[in-house]
Amino acid sequence: MVRAAQAADWAMSRGIASLTTVELAGLLGVPVSQVPQRMSVPKKRGEWVTPARGLWVPVSPEFRGWGGPPATESIVPLTRHLDVSYYVGWLAAAAVHGAAHHAPQVTHVAVSRLVRDRRVGRADLRFHTREHVDVLPGEERMTRAGPYRISTPEVTALDLASDIALAGGLVNAATVIVDLADEAGLVDATLAGLTCWYPHAAARRVGWIMETFSEYQLDSLADQVAKGPANPARLHPSQPLTGKLDHRWRLRINAEVEVE
Repeated sequence: MVRAAQAADWAMSRGIASLTTVELAGLLGVPVSQVPQRMSVPKKRGEWVTPARGLWVPVSPEFRGWGGPPATESIVPLTRHLDVSYYVGWLAAAAVHGAAHHAPQVTHVAVSRLVRDRRVGRADLRFHTREHVDVLPGEERMTRAGPYRISTPEVTALDLASDIALAGGLVNAATVIVDLADEAGLVDATLAGLTCWYPHAAARRVGWIMETFSEYQLDSLADQVAKGPANPARLHPSQPLTGKLDHRWRLRINAEVEVE
């Protein structure tokens, strides 16, 4: 048995990324009902966070002043505890791929079922239900809590183009997509193969952005776009359907874009 005051250091020294309330009760040698009381002082000292009911995550000393571990170290035990499939996406994934000018203030996560948003220390976690989380390709990155899953560069680009608001606006989305191409590379055939999981507008925006602001030529993606509806999509989703029509991408250029 371990005393509550030493429990966090005990867990981390053994590579234990999280404990359930039942497991913690066994470790402390107390009834489950007494765990919150026994752990109240260590939790106030920042040694533990509870990102979900029944889940306890130890916090390493360097992050106790933050009130919790980095977002990626919270997501691993949290999604495992909730038994949901996920990937870290949008600007957070772009940053991992080296394509963000500023560290994102919010971590957006695609999940296979509804999960409520929450703050874990400084980490602001926003969850978005997506039907095809298990189908879309991902990559693994390591943390002390274990490997976590992020979207591939191609999935990241299509997510950003699909959800302009989550990307921080059209200009920021375009800037990050071009940076993704420069830093991580975007494969034309891979983008084309992913279009079946996304709105037509997302593929059209990615194609237009890439060919307008980079040296990429996305013929496979253009072929997929040509098989879609003839009606033009909007470059900016909330602006009127006006402006010049780009025939190759079937996209109405209804906003000005300058990549930063």
